[in-house]
Amino acid sequence: MRQPVRALSGRQLATLLPAFTGVRPAYRQLSEAISALILDGQIALHVRLPAERALAAALGLSRPTVTASYNLLRADRYAHSRQGSGTWTALPKEVLPHKITRALPPSDTTIDLARAAPGLPSHVLADALGRIAPQLAAHSRTSGYHPDGLPELRAAVADRFTRRGLATLPEQILITSGAQHALSLVLGLLAAPGDRMMVENPSYPNALEGMRRAHLRTVSVPVSDHGWDVEAIEDTLRQTVPQLAFLMPDFHNPTGLLMPDEERVRVLRAARPADTWLLIDETTADLALDLPAPRPFASHAEPGGSGRVITIGSMSKTHWGGLRIGWLRAPARLVTELAAQRIATDLGGSVLDQLLAHALLTGAEDLLRSHLARVGEQRDALAAALTEHFPWWRWQLPPGGLSLWVDLGEPTASTLAARSLEHGVRIESGARFTTDPGVFENRLRIPYTSPPHILREAIQRMTTAMGRQPRTPSADRRPHWVV
Repeated sequence: MRQPVRALSGRQLATLLPAFTGVRPAYRQLSEAISALILDGQIALHVRLPAERALAAALGLSRPTVTASYNLLRADRYAHSRQGSGTWTALPKEVLPHKITRALPPSDTTIDLARAAPGLPSHVLADALGRIAPQLAAHSRTSGYHPDGLPELRAAVADRFTRRGLATLPEQILITSGAQHALSLVLGLLAAPGDRMMVENPSYPNALEGMRRAHLRTVSVPVSDHGWDVEAIEDTLRQTVPQLAFLMPDFHNPTGLLMPDEERVRVLRAARPADTWLLIDETTADLALDLPAPRPFASHAEPGGSGRVITIGSMSKTHWGGLRIGWLRAPARLVTELAAQRIATDLGGSVLDQLLAHALLTGAEDLLRSHLARVGEQRDALAAALTEHFPWWRWQLPPGGLSLWVDLGEPTASTLAARSLEHGVRIESGARFTTDPGVFENRLRIPYTSPPHILREAIQRMTTAMGRQPRTPSADRRPHWVV
């Protein structure tokens, strides 16, 4: 089966490029800018670059300048040409991530920054367990099988959607064993091996792994420090007509960005002619630190236009990763089909876990308020530690979510992650968040889900792992803050 042709026009590439400074020859500056966009995932791999004449016209440069730039890209192996078919993006082998085997430090001394999930205060858990004990005793006299979820929990989740601005019935809710389980059920029912699926670049690694195991062909669209390239999303939906699209518009993992309402409307409109199912991950939607929590993505659809939107949520990011409770919202008929499919694997979720989830959700406002205050304090502590120890790194302070998406300025993330592990810090290279090997080797995802003193200790250990003292940042490498 042939892959669809993906190409950038001269105008599209011109909008991604920074202004020319005149410090270096124009052809070299253009080559460096394009290779930086490829490395940072803003231009996907295996995409056809504009014809030299078209790019020269869009940038107001001479054609020989663009020709020299493309020659340099090919020499540096950020591009290759096919006879009669143009110039295509690539990555040199030296920036591809490589496994470095190291002896692991004792587990009780390792600071784990590889998982962006909070803990649950023990007194909150104890109180909730005490409240559900009588209910659990009553349920113990029943079979305990609920393939579509405990009725009271389905109703609570539906009411939560309604209060957020999307009228929802319990029949539209399926309770799952976490958001990943919801994704697996959807892929199993709505996709077949070889189907195309549009994904953000970067995106959540476990979701990408689920797509790989389902043998889907992913087509990526960039999410940069400036947000989503909605024009690229519209072009991809029109040109590739994917069966499904996976998006995280609410405090996106790993960038923490929030998609504006007008862009949500554009995505919904573009998906309708393609007949694409939009799979919207809202697991971080409640983690609004500096602004009000967003409305559900599907609430922006035109009347009757949300029929092919599936919304996934869970309690892992707002309560506790150990509470394996998630859900999806979809048309009632699809929920029935998904519930029938899950019977082949687990017959239904744990009644105890669902009762506990219901107890936590019914007191969600006060619990969430204290959780957000704690997360905000941790975010500020991490940002201060990075400013002190790594002032030449760049990042944006996200308005919500659980992590910073840090630009190291050079493709050394996998090496730094390996060295950090030797010094007792487990952290993920940006290369884990993409379907294109080697992309985001200049990035680290650093979660702020640990207490401030633990985060400060982790950054201190990473400084030691690098084996060098902090240096004064240059004018163009200062941290970039967005509040």
